[in-house]
Amino acid sequence: MAKPLNILFVASEIYPIAKTGGVADVAFGLPLALRDLEHDVRVMLPKYGAISERKNRIHEINRLKDIPITVGEREELATVKSSSIVNTRTKVQAYMTTNRYYFDSKWGLYSDPETGEDYADNDERFIFFSRSVIQTCLLLGWFPHIVHCNDWHTALVPMYMKVLHPDKFKNTKVVFTIHNGTNQGVFPFKDTFKKTGLPDSVAEDVKHKNKFNFLKAGLLYADHITTVSETYGKELLNDAELTNGLHAVLKKRKEVFTPIINGIDTTIWSPEKDKLISKRYSLDTIEKKDDNKQALLAKFSLDYKEHVPVIAMISRLVEQKGLGLLRQAAEVLFRQDIQFVVLGEGDKDIEDWLKSLATSYPNKVGVKIGFDEPLSHLIEAGADMYLMPSLHEPCGLNQLYSFAYGTVPIVRATGGLIDTVQEFDPKAKTGNGFVFERYNANEMLESIHRALNTYNNKELWHTVIRNGMTEDHSWNYSSKKYEEIYRKLLMPA
Repeated sequence: MAKPLNILFVASEIYPIAKTGGVADVAFGLPLALRDLEHDVRVMLPKYGAISERKNRIHEINRLKDIPITVGEREELATVKSSSIVNTRTKVQAYMTTNRYYFDSKWGLYSDPETGEDYADNDERFIFFSRSVIQTCLLLGWFPHIVHCNDWHTALVPMYMKVLHPDKFKNTKVVFTIHNGTNQGVFPFKDTFKKTGLPDSVAEDVKHKNKFNFLKAGLLYADHITTVSETYGKELLNDAELTNGLHAVLKKRKEVFTPIINGIDTTIWSPEKDKLISKRYSLDTIEKKDDNKQALLAKFSLDYKEHVPVIAMISRLVEQKGLGLLRQAAEVLFRQDIQFVVLGEGDKDIEDWLKSLATSYPNKVGVKIGFDEPLSHLIEAGADMYLMPSLHEPCGLNQLYSFAYGTVPIVRATGGLIDTVQEFDPKAKTGNGFVFERYNANEMLESIHRALNTYNNKELWHTVIRNGMTEDHSWNYSSKKYEEIYRKLLMPA
């Protein structure tokens, strides 16, 4: 039997401690799935101001107090504390970087919740965090077999390991996962490079289009690069606009680039076990989904109507998620006998437009601005259909949650959406959702109409639901793919 590996999983957010999007769910589900495979897995993230020490049972570690870390001209102290992430099966230790100036005093993860503006010192914050990851390993004398980094916020970690501490980390390999290749951590070059403390000899490795680019460091210094779906992998290699030109860097490393679809943690996302929904159910008791629909509509102050389908969205409210298509299609869409609920936050003008939509269609549209984890579970359990009309979607997790809850996804053919959702064929009775190809409001409306027509045929609708609910979208497959990559990296050359 192969020996267990020591793995440090580094991310800027991890559910349930800190979450703005899918990275947090992956940084929760994958480490726990790897722990189930008997590996020694630990995770690390910053402790932002909104994180409660009491609620998350965060405590101090004697060896990791008051660690001096230099960022440019500034020296700040990091104290790395300990917590854990758990599901019903297992538990993983979490290290959390605390610092008053960079994290404790700021309530948001990346932006000010009051203004919605990104913090001006995000470059410093994630330089500081990356250096704290290195210092934690050095002070603990723990040099994992694998350090698994995620997105631009952690992309300097492999560079620090290999440029500043090559001897200490000589037996450590780095995997870097791109969850969103559009967000690259771009800052003015001269100022940000000075803050890193890296030698001038490596300046070109973080320079892209005359800017400092965090993501480029991850692409160049990781031993292996992954992304979160097959189709998104192809898009990253070929789409100059999507990648801001970094596709050329990735192409040079395509021999060490592997797309692996995300999974979901089925101890958290399962209608049979979910404590956050109104009534638990399975495929055999699918009629109880209706109780959740009633509870959901009550939350949004909408009347329950037995044969009227509820379409839902949980999303960052930005153009990339297809909100522009929704705006174009609204007048035609809401002539239909449907109800629509949306949960999310994002661009102020989109938030304002959705609120005005709810005012215009008070019996059809419910809107909640903000992030609400319990409500997101009830939405998955109570909605009939789930709309994801994204311009780009690296993987998408909500269509996977939707399958588990018997909620039928309607998606655009991009990234992980087209890799997981297949158009329902009423003759062959195959497929698990409804798909439209082009980023176009009319095509989206046509796919919604196909879903509504199918909904009106009870037998066919039950077939679509069954097709989705009987698929395995857990981490079982993907965690083993990651394990394979880790072991291959550690094999003697």
